[in-house]
Amino acid sequence: MALYRKRDSATAGEDGRVRRRESIVPLSAGHACVDFYQGAVTALVPFFVAERSYTYAAASGIVLAASLLSSLAQPLFGALTDRRALPWLLPVSTLLAGAGTAFAGVIASYATTLTLVAIAGIGVAAYHPESARLARRASRGSHTAMGWFSLGGNLGFACAPLLVALVMAGGGLGLTPVLIVPALVGAALCAPALRGADTGSAARTGARTGGADLRSFAVLTLTLICRSVVFIGLGTFISLYAQERTGGGASAGAIALFLLYLGGAAGTVVGGRLADRWDRVTVVRWSCLLTLPAVAGVVLVPGPALYLFVLLTSAGLYIPFSLQVTLGQDYLPNHVGTASGITLGLTISVGGLASPLIGALADATSLRTALAPLIVLPALAWLLVRLLAEPPAPPLAEPAPRPPLSGVGSTGG
Repeated sequence: MALYRKRDSATAGEDGRVRRRESIVPLSAGHACVDFYQGAVTALVPFFVAERSYTYAAASGIVLAASLLSSLAQPLFGALTDRRALPWLLPVSTLLAGAGTAFAGVIASYATTLTLVAIAGIGVAAYHPESARLARRASRGSHTAMGWFSLGGNLGFACAPLLVALVMAGGGLGLTPVLIVPALVGAALCAPALRGADTGSAARTGARTGGADLRSFAVLTLTLICRSVVFIGLGTFISLYAQERTGGGASAGAIALFLLYLGGAAGTVVGGRLADRWDRVTVVRWSCLLTLPAVAGVVLVPGPALYLFVLLTSAGLYIPFSLQVTLGQDYLPNHVGTASGITLGLTISVGGLASPLIGALADATSLRTALAPLIVLPALAWLLVRLLAEPPAPPLAEPAPRPPLSGVGSTGG
């Protein structure tokens, strides 16, 4: 009997790891497809400038439109998913993000373009809280698994500038409807995740019975806003800045944007591994220190060396990203959807609010002068993280009971 129990335990553990991998993979792939559209909006900015003669301020308004409604809607979607699981949001929101982006380049009206990218932003907003809830449930507390989920989004970001540049090279903004293809793929990838998803009250897997740590969550939110302003600010203007600093053309800008997103993909995986060895707050604190000189290098170093600092900046910004999401969930243990909506959505979107200010300053002075204030924000984030403490780990959900082996522990009659 002991041998059977030991074998059952080992088999259950292996099955749990397999189920976790099977659940995270489609969620991560779907995350890549929807976050492609966040990267695509910023990747389209140089083409709007070139084909429609937008000023820096007008071009940054495109990013603002995608971010503003998303910033307001994402916590609302998070609160909804705290009350009831809404897995159908994953395919619907992916298609909405794709449709808004795909048709933004077809109509020349600036107001219509803003409306379409705003619709894309709502799609992105609707996707993240529910997907983060399902991913946390599937990960069963593993920082590495949540890192793989975040990696999917980062890869979507990273692919966006290259795919957008490839499509635009074939016919300019008139070919943006081709960009709906990732949305169609992403909606199809959601099917495996939806089959095993709960459809009643939102499962609070790993929730603790203790109260929320609102102070720590507020400090974490401010830290994420600092990160967001740096990332969105660079994402909006790095293509144009790379062309200016290296003397290259559109390809030089596309490479810089690709590296900004690619470094994030690598950083996310590294962050999960580091957090499995050290605590999350320590990893977040050291990543802030790494980011400070990296951002300074982006702004101040000319020539091809710029690309190295873009890569280091991206890694520094993304090593703590999935860790900050799970920290937010643990600081608000009974409102995981709301925490996800704020950490994955509101704080990221706030960065878009700063983009028009950077653009206006660039129009009045220079792009280098406008980007210089970004150097201060990693230092501010480091000071804020020093106020945080690692929350107690939430209990893992128990695996589904396995049926007894034939003839072992059964009451067959």
